Amino acid sequence: MGMFVLGLPYAILHGGYLGLFLIIFAAVVCCYTGKILIACLYEENEDGQLVRVRDSYVDIANACCAPRFPALGGHVVNVAQIIELVMTCILYVVVSGNLMYNSFPSLPVSQRSWAIIATAALLPCAFLKNLKAVSKFSLLCTLAHFVINVLVIAYCLSRARDWAWDKVKFYIDVKKFPISIGIIVFSYTSQIFLPSLEGNMQRPSEFHCMMNWTHIAACILKGLFALVAYLTWADETKEVITDNLPSGIRAVVNLFLVAKALLSYPLPFFAAVEVLEKTFFQDGGRAFFPDCYGGDGRLKSWGLSLRCALVVFTMLMAIYVPHFALLMGLTGSLTGAGLCFLLPSLFHLKLLWRKLLWHQVFFDVAIFVIGGICSISGFIHSVEGLVEAYRYNLPD
Repeated sequence: MGMFVLGLPYAILHGGYLGLFLIIFAAVVCCYTGKILIACLYEENEDGQLVRVRDSYVDIANACCAPRFPALGGHVVNVAQIIELVMTCILYVVVSGNLMYNSFPSLPVSQRSWAIIATAALLPCAFLKNLKAVSKFSLLCTLAHFVINVLVIAYCLSRARDWAWDKVKFYIDVKKFPISIGIIVFSYTSQIFLPSLEGNMQRPSEFHCMMNWTHIAACILKGLFALVAYLTWADETKEVITDNLPSGIRAVVNLFLVAKALLSYPLPFFAAVEVLEKTFFQDGGRAFFPDCYGGDGRLKSWGLSLRCALVVFTMLMAIYVPHFALLMGLTGSLTGAGLCFLLPSLFHLKLLWRKLLWHQVFFDVAIFVIGGICSISGFIHSVEGLVEAYRYNLPD
């Protein structure tokens, strides 16, 4: 379900039943766009058999912009990926500071100070060499998240008699609901990893089946989690749902969450570093800067300094923009919608236009239009929310 499922009850707060519908709708659309994105990796050979001719999201984008601008599409996707991954890292630091501050409010330590402490623990990420070490962190994340879900759901079920069903209505907060759309979209973003995932499957033919079942499971779990949590606290629901828990339980759950956030940070950080290195330092003769690796394969000192600077940058952003839901909505609206809705449908139309049936063209165009409207609306309202938070000094 991911760390950012903690923001979904906040989306129900501002969207009611429509928020629940969007959790389902986003799952359906993301499942569909994931499939059509993978379809763009293949072309038919002379015998009519599908052959994989592209390996990544960037390759698909470049194929769409060829022959006039053969590298333009790749640059657009790389920028979107970097923004998405770096913003994910920033959100992990933000949520770590928020959770520690709310777990120990009696300590004379501010949320910003907790964010600095969390970043100090994350500096070793700059020394990561491969995904083998990252995979070990991911396993620990899964264990931590399982404990968190059990504790939160158990507490909510213990208060089932007091659930506020009358608070869930068919209304939306026009000003804040577009932010909720970004939150929901961001919780489903996985398209940037799908080409690599499909390419490493032992049976790529089962990719569609895998997408169906994983999105069905994610939809059910996210919908139930968001609804049950909102019914428990209704109008008192906070941006990070664990902040609603009683102080004793909250401290335990939040410590697990902080551990999960810190263990989750290396994956998007390493992915962002890989994109940056391949784009600016290892792109053959087209690289903007000299290779950051020496002849023996070791990272040069200045390359390590740049990695450390990226960690520090995520800390600075978390300190000066410590609003979890607004940042999550902004990221989901800006890059999440682009990578999950807009670009896959656009690429599908461009590369496979002659082979598409009329209903496939209709779906692609509809997703592009609706995704574009939601993206623009969510981005504008998220920015307005951030401006308002600073103008009136709203709490983090």
